[in-house]
Amino acid sequence: MIKVERKDNVAIVTLDRANRRNALGSAMVEELEHWFAELDRDASVGAIVLTGAQPSFCAGSDLKELGTMNPAEMAEHEAVTAAVARKINFIDTPVVAAVEGNAIGGGFILACSCDLIVTSAAARWNLAEVPNGWLPPWGLQALLSRVGPVVAKRLTFGYELLSGNDVFRLGLADYLVDEGKSLDEATRIASLIADMPQPAVTSTKQFFAPFIAGTSEALDVSANRIFIENCRHDRAQSTLARFGGKA
Repeated sequence: MIKVERKDNVAIVTLDRANRRNALGSAMVEELEHWFAELDRDASVGAIVLTGAQPSFCAGSDLKELGTMNPAEMAEHEAVTAAVARKINFIDTPVVAAVEGNAIGGGFILACSCDLIVTSAAARWNLAEVPNGWLPPWGLQALLSRVGPVVAKRLTFGYELLSGNDVFRLGLADYLVDEGKSLDEATRIASLIADMPQPAVTSTKQFFAPFIAGTSEALDVSANRIFIENCRHDRAQSTLARFGGKA
């Protein structure tokens, strides 16, 4: 479910589950964690690009899978996903997100968790959790770090389908490119970083990590508990039943 390619000293990690719009199922999250750790240990990798197989970056949590779980299993699944996203901030290797198509829910937050974001103008960004009936169960610190609490709250309500232009204007994305160009631009930027002295690049990540991460682990624990409580209500139950029953 994860494809890894090398371009000189840059590793390109592709979420490769296009039939599910690259949704974050348990198996793919486990594989993603493995590759982040493996590539971070590889001294020949100076930077990582994270992207998704067409037509999406990532559709967020796999609601079909969640719909088959009991509350304890859902809480555990989301906690594991949260830990993988948080870890991006603490590995030594910079990670650049290249976003085309949809960045929805957990996909939106996964991109926010990367060190830099390149988005195409035509990309579609949305936090779909509140309309589905629950608070996003992880990663809101990453959103807060990028746009501040007022805008983060607005985006978390989830009533807006945002374009790449919108998220760049809000300061959520770092670079804006034409449709189909995000991977090329992200790889170019990653190559520039990878060619720099690695000890200095690592030191830069390590210095800023506490400011960006803040109290992310505690916030994720709190959000996860609220998420499970929200999922007991009718609207959330209806959403989970609808997706869980799909073939």
